[in-house]
Amino acid sequence: MREVIGTNNRILEIDLTSKKFKESPVSAKDRDMYWGGKGLALKLLYDRLEPGVDPLGEKNIFIIETGVLTGTGAPCSGRFEVVSKSPLTGVINCSSCGGPFGMAVKSSGWDTIILTGRAASPTYLVIDSSGVQFKSADALWGKDTAAAEAEIIKEGSGAMVIGPAGENLVRFANIRSGHRFVGRGGMGAVLGSKNIKGIVAKGKEVKIVAANGKMFSKTNKKFFNYINRNPVTSGTYRQFGTNSATIACNTAGAIPVRNFTGGAHGEAHKISGEAMAEKFKTKWDTCKPCAILCGHKGTIEGQERHIPEYETVHLLGSNLEIFDPVIISKWNELCSKYGMDTISLGGTLGWAMEATEKGLIKTNLKFGSPDGVAQMIEDIALGRGIGKDLGQGSRFAAKKYGGEDFAMHVKGMELPGYEPRGAIGHGLGYATANRGGCHLSSYLVGIEVLFDMADPYNPRWKHYMVKFMEDFFAALNSLHICQFTAYAVMFEPPLIKMSPFPVIKILMQNSAPLAMNLMDVSLFSELWHAVLGKTYLPYLSMRKFLKMGERVHVLERYMNTREGISKKDDTLPLRLLTEGRKCDAKERVVPIAKMINKYYKSRGYDESGIPRSRTLKHLGIEIKE
Repeated sequence: MREVIGTNNRILEIDLTSKKFKESPVSAKDRDMYWGGKGLALKLLYDRLEPGVDPLGEKNIFIIETGVLTGTGAPCSGRFEVVSKSPLTGVINCSSCGGPFGMAVKSSGWDTIILTGRAASPTYLVIDSSGVQFKSADALWGKDTAAAEAEIIKEGSGAMVIGPAGENLVRFANIRSGHRFVGRGGMGAVLGSKNIKGIVAKGKEVKIVAANGKMFSKTNKKFFNYINRNPVTSGTYRQFGTNSATIACNTAGAIPVRNFTGGAHGEAHKISGEAMAEKFKTKWDTCKPCAILCGHKGTIEGQERHIPEYETVHLLGSNLEIFDPVIISKWNELCSKYGMDTISLGGTLGWAMEATEKGLIKTNLKFGSPDGVAQMIEDIALGRGIGKDLGQGSRFAAKKYGGEDFAMHVKGMELPGYEPRGAIGHGLGYATANRGGCHLSSYLVGIEVLFDMADPYNPRWKHYMVKFMEDFFAALNSLHICQFTAYAVMFEPPLIKMSPFPVIKILMQNSAPLAMNLMDVSLFSELWHAVLGKTYLPYLSMRKFLKMGERVHVLERYMNTREGISKKDDTLPLRLLTEGRKCDAKERVVPIAKMINKYYKSRGYDESGIPRSRTLKHLGIEIKE
């Protein structure tokens, strides 16, 4: 195994049509401006992708990008990013994943893999330090994700595969890597359209070594200490996983109930992380290297299974008025088998149940009943009957059959498991998220509900909070490191740690820029500088880190505006703007109009939501005609 100082700086460009490949370097300018992960992948896509291409056509491009931290042993850094044009939304889609594949790619000597064209027949790719081998996937086509991965992993140390949903071009099909999944927005369908069943990386050929080992070791130790003393990263997530948020969100009226008509339910405790931990005797089942250990598995009806995450629990649970954790776990397993995003599936099933109630379609789906759901999941994955239409997502189904007012999506992507009328800043985050209805673009529900640091119903300063968190998370996904580490790094430094949360809440509501900039996130920047051996100046480096995140977010927005996105798309489903929740006597809605223009101004967008030329110039983004 050879040592590489810093990072590989090697891009593997694969033309699937001609079965040829070439190596190219990462330019020093791109590395400095976009770092890696999401940022660098977006820049490489921006340089190559024509606006207006069919997401399922041969001209779409699929990029896999690791981060500078991948392979270094930094906490929670075993991740990779996939970037392409989404068949669900028609705009740019970025998705982050744990699992073994990212580490395998990096230790095979590559930072980036770019797929262009389309294979003539079902194919899987084998990556090593010298390039790629093209192998027939005829015998794998039709196999579920677990079976397919078990076959190709024999040729390497990490793999990613699609299931039947990706092969059948379900527009919310995703991709499996180990027990993790990537690709909300249909990235599995993009691979399916290219006849790619999977990719396996040999790995263990290259060892990444930090250029400044002393600085890296010191920063890593501090990072682990923060994680191990934060009550979320060392407590609730380790004990109960992401579903530890259920009780708090239900109390705040912030879970989806009956296709987002309600925000709380008396049976929600039955599907909480605490209840599942007790019922299923859970233990850790997590990514590597991980210090948080949020992933869990347990014994369900005599079988060891992965415990569903918060989003799955609520989109396939409370959103359908189902509160049986065993049933939800079975549906979760079906989605894993077929390779489908549980969030978009649950949102689409919620629309289908309501559309059935209102006589728009004929199914046997009914809120509160599990009958017919497993069969419909299979029909969607295999493209049978009305399942073929539902496999296009709720936006498509509602346009065909009616019921657009209660199709719960933004830009075509179904909403995750947080009810935005119980956290209006989070609602603004849904509306402005570049890839559509995404909770991980800014995750303001954490500040508004989980930590109670801002009034969830007061629109003041929400525009700034959303912008700050969007920039921060875009930077994290470009570093590339798990977003859950943000809890420890933001809240453990002494200035924030010693300040009572009620005081922070008052400051946040009256001067959010001051409050949020008190959060010292320089530790992330310090790790990047240590790995690459660059000069580190704490305050300036933190500003550079956040500006890099801003650049990444605005570049993604600019790419989307070239696909036709504007202010008309930065909104929420009509239900959230005009109807109160059943659990809220005040019948509050999300006041998007009061927040969106302030958000545009803070972003440097014009009144239509288009980045101004001076904003692009300030961030160093080249304007392309």
